[in-house]
Amino acid sequence: MKVEFYKYQGTGNDFIIIDDRGEKFPFENASLINSLCEQKFGIGADGLILLRKSATHDFKMLYANSDGKPSTMCGNGGRCIVAFAKQLGLIEEQTSFEATDGIHQAIIKNNFVELKMNDVEEVNQLNNNVFEANTGSPHLVWFVVSTDEYDVVDTGRSIQTMPEYPKGINVNFVEMLEDTSAAETNFLQLNIRTYERGVENETLSCGTGATASAICALSKRKKIEGNYAVTLFTLGGELVVKCNMLSYSSFSNIWLCGPAEKVFKGEFDI
Repeated sequence: MKVEFYKYQGTGNDFIIIDDRGEKFPFENASLINSLCEQKFGIGADGLILLRKSATHDFKMLYANSDGKPSTMCGNGGRCIVAFAKQLGLIEEQTSFEATDGIHQAIIKNNFVELKMNDVEEVNQLNNNVFEANTGSPHLVWFVVSTDEYDVVDTGRSIQTMPEYPKGINVNFVEMLEDTSAAETNFLQLNIRTYERGVENETLSCGTGATASAICALSKRKKIEGNYAVTLFTLGGELVVKCNMLSYSSFSNIWLCGPAEKVFKGEFDI
């Protein structure tokens, strides 16, 4: 059987996306997905996404990491599938779709996608520089002096395989680029590098990681309640996280914003 696919990327986080409204792709075949995502002998991608029909919304998103295993929410993947749905003519500028962590809304204009994430009701502060937050996927956020000075792969792997994380955890190394810690200051920019579980490597960008890092930075800086927009510089480009801070550990109306672009189209046999 020939399968048509599209390659998309969102700030360098790349995905194989398939229109599977006929539900013919064997999503349970982890070895197949892993081989397709393999960088040297396959198409090469951080993950694979299926677009399927939804009975109640515009479409459904199924996501697997490059290891072939179904995973939790992927923020950049969610933005890319919105761009793909528009390409298919399923949506115009607004949409709502199903994902593993629930329903998401999105807005797309000129390949720039704003994706609404789930509210975050708890930010766990382990110490002054290390936080945990679940933004559709579990994340550890470690604030460092400089993101250039860390061995992201070895350090991230050692953390995500610790016994306290039996299902693994994504690890983000974050550098704050503004000096003041005044709660009244709205200006906040971050450098971020991420080790992703399931990919078992550093990726050029991680959407749920950017979201977790933004809200943890607001919590760490002890910002006052209100609306914020945090700019994050990933290795693959720039993302913005907009949110309403309700308290130091509670956030609502969270939007992950950035580009999502088609790279190429192809087909393979299975």
